[in-house]
Amino acid sequence: MKKYIFLLAIAAVAVLSSCTGNQFKVDGKIEGATDSVKLVLESSSNGMWFIVDSVNVGNDGSFSIGSEAPEFPNIYRLRYAGQAICFPIDSLDHITINTKLAAFATDYTVSGSDHAVQIMKIDKEAMTLAKATPAQIKTFKDKLAKEIIVEPDGIVAYYAINKYIGDEPLFDPLDDADLRIIGAVANSFNTFRPNDPRTDYLVQVLLDGQQRRRAAKEPTDTIHATETALLDISLDDYKGVTHSLSKVSAQNRVVVLNFTMYQGDFSPMFNKLLNDIYSANKGAGLEIYQVSLDADNVAWLQAARNLPWITVYDPSGVNSKNVGMYQVMGVPTTFIIKNGEVVERVEDANKLKAAVQKFM
Repeated sequence: MKKYIFLLAIAAVAVLSSCTGNQFKVDGKIEGATDSVKLVLESSSNGMWFIVDSVNVGNDGSFSIGSEAPEFPNIYRLRYAGQAICFPIDSLDHITINTKLAAFATDYTVSGSDHAVQIMKIDKEAMTLAKATPAQIKTFKDKLAKEIIVEPDGIVAYYAINKYIGDEPLFDPLDDADLRIIGAVANSFNTFRPNDPRTDYLVQVLLDGQQRRRAAKEPTDTIHATETALLDISLDDYKGVTHSLSKVSAQNRVVVLNFTMYQGDFSPMFNKLLNDIYSANKGAGLEIYQVSLDADNVAWLQAARNLPWITVYDPSGVNSKNVGMYQVMGVPTTFIIKNGEVVERVEDANKLKAAVQKFM
């Protein structure tokens, strides 16, 4: 199940763009595509994806799409079905993408800016590391770190430190060496791009990582208490009743904490999966604590009334402190809590059922 967000609220997209009326353009050709193929252009907000526009490919495989230029450099992606090609946009860029329908996000070229080419190279090399050894991944990270230090306040640096290989972050905030690289990017953005919408997020990731690393280095008798302390969330359900995650975790043997968006086109299928898990395990001490990050609460209200588990709404959405606290990079993102301690983070919904079962 792919992690992408289907956003209907036009206002949320406006936050990410300037109001100058200037447009950027993305065009190219898709070998093997016809006018039945639909492409979707999406923009990123710290790992959350928002639909900007869509277009059908011409009979010859050609396409052209664009949108209002962003106020700050940002990451965009062109999506076909569950595959996506990422690239940066800085103001009035003209990006050209050529690919094949049968290998949309693997056999492609991106041109139009040096940063776009850099990100293409990062993604293509990352694809080869799905089954790589730790030594091979370290070599890749070391090379990326050298590139990041050259321009730590750049969009490529931001993209690189948020890159995942499979379900694992390439630069882990809980690793000392990785945290130094994250710190270089966060501090550079804070110094040179204080108004950039990514800056607060990067600083929060750095501070959270530093706090957890300090906790891990405390004496053994303190480590246990710190590591098992749950990062609490306290939000209201559709009836206005406040639910504390720490209290829910104290009352149930296992809790599934899920960050989602009910407006996402993945939501119905994902909630069906949650329902299967909940139905099979609620008698064994399982509860679900589901946090809506929707731009408005309409879709959440409609769904929440019909769901048997705890559903709460976070009015701060993707800018919430809870998102930063749990380092949520996309939705759905799920955590398994057992006996008041986070024991697993699950990015791939297809692995959720088996992951929950391990702790029941």
